Amino acid sequence: MAKTIGIVGARGHVGADLVRLIAAHPQFELAFVSSRELAGQTLADHIPEYAAKNPELRYSAPSHEELPGLGADAVVLALPNGKAADCVAAFDAAGADPVIIDLSADYRFDDHWYYGLPELTRAGFHGQRRISNPGCYASAMQLAIAPLLNVLEGPVQCFGVSGYSGAGTTPSDKNDPEKLRDNLMPYALTGHLHEREVTRHLGHPVEFMPHVAPHFRGLTVTSNLHLSRRFEREELVEHYHRHYDGEPLVNVTDAAPWVSDIAGKHHVDVGGFALSEDGRRVVVVSTLDNLLKGAATQALQNLNLAFGHDERTGIDAHPRPRP
Repeated sequence: MAKTIGIVGARGHVGADLVRLIAAHPQFELAFVSSRELAGQTLADHIPEYAAKNPELRYSAPSHEELPGLGADAVVLALPNGKAADCVAAFDAAGADPVIIDLSADYRFDDHWYYGLPELTRAGFHGQRRISNPGCYASAMQLAIAPLLNVLEGPVQCFGVSGYSGAGTTPSDKNDPEKLRDNLMPYALTGHLHEREVTRHLGHPVEFMPHVAPHFRGLTVTSNLHLSRRFEREELVEHYHRHYDGEPLVNVTDAAPWVSDIAGKHHVDVGGFALSEDGRRVVVVSTLDNLLKGAATQALQNLNLAFGHDERTGIDAHPRPRP
């Protein structure tokens, strides 16, 4: 029997991509999709991909207190930072215990929640029903850095550039196409939330400098790592392959990946591997689609994990050719 999924905050970019993924999933269907702005409108009118499963499903606007009574097996909170706690409290007060996946940063620092970056943390999943989805930049940074954690010296510097979909749908300078035209907009150059997130979960200091570019989706992170010993490039590339060759959603590439190649894809590209002359500094480039592997695809991986399905169910795994 199919499991039912509810999405709170389904109007945003990530919510829409998650609806499309669930539309293609053989074991999941939507119990409800909430959006105050679209309440009463038919979901299929906005996301035609869902029409085959339920052409009559409509957006709704339940209160927090009404959410537990909707009976979903899992609830995905696709809300801005700072908004998840009231929803979680409503489930707790009602004694309801669905799987809850929070896409915001609200529980990424809470040890009572499983931090769901499966390629690095699935060994720590033991049936937890509260799952915190990692940030998009944080996912790209951790996957680039993790294979070298035991040989790092000093902080890792990460220069990031994202498309403006990462700024959400609420109007701001960071998602205004006119202000971004022919532009690169730096922001939060110290103390960014994802800087703190990566530092906490890797247990190693990271310094992150994010920017917004005029494209819509996809991000790239260039990470500068100082190493405690010398590496040859071939050894380094093979080291990354050993870490990720069993991971269908991580693709190790010889060349530095381009953000234009990752849009609409479910995987992460990690590559480039530029070494300094002394072999003790490496620059690694990682790219992912911030709305997919950086959010919706990763949420689906976590839903699959929670319900005992193969993590890739409903996800078009990208082929992983050896360079």
